[in-house]
Amino acid sequence: MRKWIWLMLLVLMAVAVVGSRGSTFFEQRPSPAIVERIPVEIPQPQPESKEVDSVPQVSTDKLLTHIQKLNFQRYTTTERSLTRTYITTELTKLGWKPKLEKFSEGVNIFAERVGTSIAAKAILVGAHYDTVALSPGADDNASGVAVVLEIARLLGSRSTPRTLQLAFFDQEEAGLLGSQAFVSKTERLQNLGGAIVMDMVGYACYTAGCQKYPAGLPITPISDKGDFLAVVGDTEHLPLLNAFQNSQNNKPKSELPAVLTLPIPFKGLLTPDTLRSDHAPFWYQGVGAVLVTDTANLRTPHYHQPSDVPATIERSFFTGAAQIVVNATTALLEKNEVLETQPPS
Repeated sequence: MRKWIWLMLLVLMAVAVVGSRGSTFFEQRPSPAIVERIPVEIPQPQPESKEVDSVPQVSTDKLLTHIQKLNFQRYTTTERSLTRTYITTELTKLGWKPKLEKFSEGVNIFAERVGTSIAAKAILVGAHYDTVALSPGADDNASGVAVVLEIARLLGSRSTPRTLQLAFFDQEEAGLLGSQAFVSKTERLQNLGGAIVMDMVGYACYTAGCQKYPAGLPITPISDKGDFLAVVGDTEHLPLLNAFQNSQNNKPKSELPAVLTLPIPFKGLLTPDTLRSDHAPFWYQGVGAVLVTDTANLRTPHYHQPSDVPATIERSFFTGAAQIVVNATTALLEKNEVLETQPPS
């Protein structure tokens, strides 16, 4: 009997050993399978990552540095000359070859990076660099200048079908004199598909009622707060406006300001409030142009005041506004679509 007991114990021990080894094999077997799946799983997210990265991201620090460097009145001849020196020096550092274009009352700055398609019309991005007397113009319009310089940094070496042009207008505050002089060279307009003009893009307010709207415009307010970016364009070139409507697609909307696009008929003749910046001379030359703005005196109490200083720039709004402009500009540069509004077929 003891023999049988011992034999039974030996059999049970053997089964236990074999069973335990079998369990170990089953636990380890998935490991090679996981290792084999890794090369398959890793490439899958790559296209999404490249797609997101295809639109370069703005630098808040670089944007604000430009605002600080331009923290002085830019009204007198000497002050505007110092401003041109700063802008041209920054462009040259980035590999651009800026040109000074004199006109009777001032000097514009122009630079371009040629695209890969001869047939594709250029996209121009511009802003005025002068101020009214007694104002350092952090929002009006160092903010616009800073975004143009950031576009110069991000898109200067990018290969796109369309040519990218940059313009810094003088004497906007004296009556759009710089942009009028710019468009008077009609030969340069023949290959210009559209212009993006920024005038004040750095101020936001978040209290109810701080945002006003001009009379006579059929606007459905998207907010009673000044937390959105307005883009004003002519109805003859709606694809330019559409580029801004689509400018938030590569990021969650919560990370960028809302965009209010305003299509203006009859070149603004019935709505003179929409003709107050450097986009207007382009409209009257038949060139599509949009004004990108935080709505100026309809929102900010610092408009044309000594208090328009860097401390009043709303950092997150300004960064988001700049990113929206970069997104829209990138999309326009990479597509050779017709920017004139097409009649319904």
